[in-house]
Amino acid sequence: MAEPLKSLYGPDVPVRIAALIEAVDPDFPVRAFTTDALDGYEELELTPRARQIAAALTAHLPDDFAAAARILTASLGPPIAGDELEGQGMAPLLYLPYVFYVADAGLDDWEAAMHFQHELTQRCSCEYSIRGFLEREPERTLARLREWAADRSPHVRRLVSEGTRPRLPWAPRLRAFVDDPRPVVDLLELLRDDPTPLVRRSVANNLNDIGKDHPELLVEVCRRWLDSATVERRTLVRHALRSAVKRGDRGALDLLGFGDQRSASVDGVAIEPAVVEIGGRVRVGMVVTNTGEAPGRYNVDLRVHFVKASGATSPKVFKVRKVELDPGEAVELAKAFSVAQQTTRTHHPGEHRIEVVVNGAARATGSFMLRAGSG
Repeated sequence: MAEPLKSLYGPDVPVRIAALIEAVDPDFPVRAFTTDALDGYEELELTPRARQIAAALTAHLPDDFAAAARILTASLGPPIAGDELEGQGMAPLLYLPYVFYVADAGLDDWEAAMHFQHELTQRCSCEYSIRGFLEREPERTLARLREWAADRSPHVRRLVSEGTRPRLPWAPRLRAFVDDPRPVVDLLELLRDDPTPLVRRSVANNLNDIGKDHPELLVEVCRRWLDSATVERRTLVRHALRSAVKRGDRGALDLLGFGDQRSASVDGVAIEPAVVEIGGRVRVGMVVTNTGEAPGRYNVDLRVHFVKASGATSPKVFKVRKVELDPGEAVELAKAFSVAQQTTRTHHPGEHRIEVVVNGAARATGSFMLRAGSG
């Protein structure tokens, strides 16, 4: 079994933070800070641990936020090397308490907080903390983010997009932008051709968020961006449309060239095994044929209706493959998926219906029976 993530954020973290701060502020009360930070630490998960360290920072740094921010800025190590976050491991999470600290303590000192976040996000993304400032002073914060869209650091530019995502998974929604995302789209326009893939992926994720509430706006923006688009921008648009494609949104599918679903047949569907225990795997095979009179492009997905504890079902879409077929041409496709228990999905016994979805059109194809494991 994988080691709990919180174990990688052990008691050494507040000790290391205390040492960083003491190195630039010899008067920092290291003993009192670490005592507060470690009180009940073992019982906490990762995020509550970081929040408790942030609370200890609030208790033992100067009450004047600008003064406290200068100390914390001076304590920062070097910026993340390179343009990517992969390979950094847990290193950026060392500064997660700083993110929570500025999110709470910095709201009443906008300028000092923005300067601190500009530095901090180059070590640990401030996508969480910036959201409070967007809610408290939206126009002023949007104006600063517009400036940061041209910053030399890709991590600052990424913050412009990632911090304005209306539905950032691990943070409260920005409800004003859920209702009206046009101010966010204006920022994304500045970043759509950013030279760094890290930033472009964030732009795509932001558009993907926007499309969950405003599918027509998503398609409109992507259609405009595809005009005279570079290869990199086309990749961004495809990534931005991924959830819309899974939903079978006709506008998104048409934009990507997956038009007529009627010219495809799905035959020879085999669901194996027909009965499987929780913890196993299911494989679905099929044959997709272009029955039309012209070449066709087909986006083939698998929709599995997982049984919930209540007995109702909840669908999940798995990507199978995108294919281009000449008239009369057929291709054998298959998709396997796990029915093991996961942190993100709990499996329950019962009949699980399966549909093959071609260019947004679902075809009921069968089911498998999931039962509790014998162990």
